[in-house]
Amino acid sequence: MIPQGGFPLEGVVQTLEQASRTYKLHYEDRRIVGYIDGIDAVKQAVFKILQTTRGDHYIYNYDYGFQSMLYLDAAAFQVEMSRQLVEALLQDDRILSVDNIVFSFDGDSALITFTVVSTFGTFEASKGVSANV
Repeated sequence: MIPQGGFPLEGVVQTLEQASRTYKLHYEDRRIVGYIDGIDAVKQAVFKILQTTRGDHYIYNYDYGFQSMLYLDAAAFQVEMSRQLVEALLQDDRILSVDNIVFSFDGDSALITFTVVSTFGTFEASKGVSANV
């Protein structure tokens, strides 16, 4: 018997969003302390993505995380790190774009600063990497 009746699904649009509410990680104490939501949850997600080495943890698929690579010259390093940074962060549906990527070199390391544009707002973030330039 096939069910009959109900309401037609024509014209009904259902949108699924990635949930934003999550546990708040307190890194200094290595504890979970309550919950966060909105832009704070996105900031935490950016931190977690950039601290996780791509492909090292079985609980994440290979698209999750960041892979720092070494190059002989600064230009190639900047191009590749910019690409990898954007690719890693755009895996999160709440992140719309990564803009204003700036590199500061100090010896064999670099600090990458950038702007994250998310569905909850815009914020600045940074990531230190070994440049080997």
